[in-house]
Amino acid sequence: MRIFLFLYSALALAQPADLVLRNGKIVTMNAPAPTAQAIAVRGDKVAALGSDRDAQQWIGPQTKVIDLHGMLAIPGFIEGHGHFTGVGEFRLGLDLREARTWDDIVAQVARAAKEAKPGEWIVGRGWHQSKWDHAPDPNVEGFPLHDSLDKVSPDNPVLLTHASGHASFVNGKAMQLAGITRDTPNPSGGEILKDQAGNPTGLLRERASGLASGVYGKWQAAHQDLRKVINLATDEALSKGITTFEDAGSPLPTVDVFRSMADQKQLRIRMWVMLRTSNQLLEPALDRYRTLGADDNHLTIRAIKRQIDGALGSRGAWLLAPYDDKPDSAGLNTEDPADIRKTAELAIQHGYQLCVHAIGDRANREVLDIYEQVFREHPEKRNLRWRIEHAQHLNAADIPRFGKLGVIAAMQGVHCTSDAPYVLLRLGAKRAEEGAYVWQKLMKSGAIVGNGTDAPVEDVSPLASFYASVSRKLKDGSVFFGDQRMSREEALRSYTWNNAYAAFEESVKGSLEAGKLADITVLSRDIMTIPEDQIMSTDVAYTIVGGKVAFERTKGLQK
Repeated sequence: MRIFLFLYSALALAQPADLVLRNGKIVTMNAPAPTAQAIAVRGDKVAALGSDRDAQQWIGPQTKVIDLHGMLAIPGFIEGHGHFTGVGEFRLGLDLREARTWDDIVAQVARAAKEAKPGEWIVGRGWHQSKWDHAPDPNVEGFPLHDSLDKVSPDNPVLLTHASGHASFVNGKAMQLAGITRDTPNPSGGEILKDQAGNPTGLLRERASGLASGVYGKWQAAHQDLRKVINLATDEALSKGITTFEDAGSPLPTVDVFRSMADQKQLRIRMWVMLRTSNQLLEPALDRYRTLGADDNHLTIRAIKRQIDGALGSRGAWLLAPYDDKPDSAGLNTEDPADIRKTAELAIQHGYQLCVHAIGDRANREVLDIYEQVFREHPEKRNLRWRIEHAQHLNAADIPRFGKLGVIAAMQGVHCTSDAPYVLLRLGAKRAEEGAYVWQKLMKSGAIVGNGTDAPVEDVSPLASFYASVSRKLKDGSVFFGDQRMSREEALRSYTWNNAYAAFEESVKGSLEAGKLADITVLSRDIMTIPEDQIMSTDVAYTIVGGKVAFERTKGLQK
C-alpha cells in the first residue's frame, strides 16, 4: 500500500496540481507523517503533502491555490451516526430545542397554526421535558395534556418529536387521524400514555409514535419534495465540515432517491447508508441494493439497521434493573430479539454489516449475545465490523466484549454532555459511573469507538461533539466522570479514521495521504492546541469534497 501511494504521488505530480492548500497546519491522521504545511490535490485525490517550499513545484497556471493563513486542515469530518433526511426535515419544521417551558412550545405551534393551510401538518422536533424550567400544569409523569395544543391548533394535526426521537407529542386532531382513542391498546414496544381516567394524554412512547408518524408520513409523501429535503441536509452538513454522512437507517423508497441522485451525479456529499425495513422486504432486496462506492465514492449501501430499545430520556432504554426514578419500569424492548437474530443471518449471508441501536445495558447485552452467537456459528466469516449504535449505558461485564468480538461502538460524544443532567436520576451514581459513555474503558478493551451526533437529535456539528468528547463538560461547568474523556487526538481520530474503519472505507478516507480521497475540512482555529473553552468558537472555513470546494465561509471567521 505504501509503495502504491508513493508511486501515485510521483505520477500525479508529473503535472501541476488542480488544488493546493498551503501556509497552514495540516493534521493528517497518518502516523508516519502526522503533520504538513501544504497539500496538493489532483482530480479527486490527494497527490502529495509537504512543506510550503514543496508547494511551489505543485502550482501551475491553472492550479487553484488557497492560502490557509495558518488555519488548520484535517481529514474531512465523517458523521458516524445521523439521520440524513431528518436533518433536512428539521429545517422545515419547528425548532423546539431551546424551549424552556411547555408554554413556549404551545406559542410556537400557535404561530405556525395561523400560517398553516387547512389540513396541513404542523411538525417540530427537539423538546425535552427534563430541560424545561418547570413541569406543565396539569401533567402526567411530567408530560403535558394535548388540550393545550387543541386550543391553538384545533383543525391542523400537530406532531412534535422528542429530542431523542423516541417519543412524540400529538394534539387531538392528529390522534383522530391516527385512530387513537382511550380503547387503543399499546403497540408492541410502545406506550400510549394515559391519564387517571384512561384518556390518552398525547404522549406516545417509542413504537407508539408510529401510530401518528405513519399517518403523517403518508401526508408528507404527497406534499414534500424529498430531493429538497436531501439538499437541505447536504447544505447543513457541508456547512459544519462534514464530507461523509453515515446515515443511520432509511427505508427503501428513500434509498431509491439516493441511488437516483447518485446515478445523476447529484449527491454533493458522500453517503454511507444503512437499510431500515422489515426482514420480509429486506430478504429479496439485499443483493440488488448492495452498492460500494457508486458515483465516484459518493454512495455506499452495505449495512442494515435495527433497533432493540428506546432512549434514556423518555425512559425507553432497556435496562437490566429498573430506573432509579421509575422503579416500576426497566424500559422497553422495541423490536423482537428473535427477529433481529433473523436479520443477522440475512446480513451475514449477503455481505452486509449489521448495526443495532442499543442504549440501555440490557439492550447492549442482548445485541452482544446475538452477535456472539452468529459469529460462533460462522467462524469462516472474519472482520465483519458489526456495530452497536449508541452503546451508551453498559454493564461492566459487557464492556470487554466489544474488543473481544470486534464490535464497533458507534457513539456520539455530544450525547454524554446533553444527557448527563438526567443520567444520574435515571441510573443512579453507581450505574452511571460503571457504564455511562465509557469511551476510555471501551478503547482499552480494544474496541474502535466512532463519533457522531445522531442529528437531528443533536445539532450535526462535529465541533460540538469533539468538544464534548474532550471535555465532558456540562453547561454548569461540571464534568461528567472526567476519567473517560478522550484526548484531542483520540477525539479527532474518532471523527475521521475510526468512522472510516467502521464503514470499511479506511483505505480511501479518514486520513490525508497520497492516493486517498481529497476530503478536507479547514477550521479557523487549531482545535488540537487552543484552550478548551475556545473550541466551540471555532468556525468551519472550507469543506472540500473530492478536491472541490463544497462550502466556503466568506466572512466572520473566528480566529
